[in-house]
Amino acid sequence: MGINKIIMNDTLRQNDSEKEYAILRLGRITRLGDCEAVLGKENIRIFGGIPGELVKARIYRYRKNKENVISGIVDQIIEPSPYRIVAECIYFGSCSGCQWQYIDYQYQLELKKQIILDAFQPYEFLKNTNINNVIASKKEFNYRNHARFSIRFEGQIGFSNRITRRFVKVDECLIMDDKINKTVSLLQNKVSETTSMSVRVGVNTDNILVQPKLTDSNIIIDTGQKFYVEKFHGKEFRIASPSFFQVNIAQAEKMVEIIKSSLDFSGNETLVDAYSGVGTFAISLASSVGKVIAIEESASAIKDAEFAVKDIDNIEFILGKTENMLSSISDDIDILILDPSRKGCHPDTIEVVLEKSPKKIVYVSCDPVTLARDLNMLVSEGYSITYVQPLDMFPQTYHVEVIVIMDR
Repeated sequence: MGINKIIMNDTLRQNDSEKEYAILRLGRITRLGDCEAVLGKENIRIFGGIPGELVKARIYRYRKNKENVISGIVDQIIEPSPYRIVAECIYFGSCSGCQWQYIDYQYQLELKKQIILDAFQPYEFLKNTNINNVIASKKEFNYRNHARFSIRFEGQIGFSNRITRRFVKVDECLIMDDKINKTVSLLQNKVSETTSMSVRVGVNTDNILVQPKLTDSNIIIDTGQKFYVEKFHGKEFRIASPSFFQVNIAQAEKMVEIIKSSLDFSGNETLVDAYSGVGTFAISLASSVGKVIAIEESASAIKDAEFAVKDIDNIEFILGKTENMLSSISDDIDILILDPSRKGCHPDTIEVVLEKSPKKIVYVSCDPVTLARDLNMLVSEGYSITYVQPLDMFPQTYHVEVIVIMDR
């Protein structure tokens, strides 16, 4: 793929007269990793560009959630950015799983910081917040331990493009761990009995989980495992198929180190880990505090956590939604960790947090927009932000993880 050409595979199947193109000057990066642009009187988003570039873009008009949507995909670079490089993956463009492979990695980190700044800017209490530079991932590729594949056309394994919706058969994904790619090579064209497939691997173990259970006689590997085992900070964790676990193990371990160094534990604190998952933070920090209370709504995740806490006696697990269970804790909370899903905290959670008034809050988020919304509510009620540290958990994509430390 040349530096001046990014072409979607499906555009090659149509006559030029059937396509709509536009010459556009690209503006700021958006929260979804595309660039802003103006087409006529419409503000649209362009995939495959870098702020400041002049490009020729293929325009896509479609309906989503009963609304008309206009998006674009870069077809030709007229004035390239100095940060543009050649994407390494042969599927880049036709597969939209990686949005930024064509952007120099150091500039990716700058763009991720800008996305956080843009998310904070609308809030009076947040717009002047100091945000540290994004911590780079040691691995720019082959870092993911979890892949979700679509299955089409008599057993082909691949992904569907988020704009064109066209399926792309993939024999190797460069951001996946090598063990995932090896598994794909053994299963390619043999999985027609399902429409989707999940592959999860232990980066620090030899464990592999493939779901669902496959019955084709041509398949020579085990599938349908209920869980796999991973080592995290030297501790073995069991992760069942429905349970959440961080996809970049090295960066997740770095998160724990950042939290430890930022909180200056005395050893007597009561720590509450809300949205605790399989207990990654709760278990990793248990030796630093007096007591840990972990709240998690997934029964499978708590069962996994119990596997890892056999030799730890200061952790209590509560099954239920954080917004419902946090108020039941009678202990004074010294440190509260909030690590919700992308949609952020439930409004009731914020209300209970303010009632409980923990001395310190650690908010871990993978969505700067919902993070800013929740932080604004906490800061407006008396909390102060002392530390904001982004980490790149997801190189080659627009996603970014953020750790925020707050004091009462």
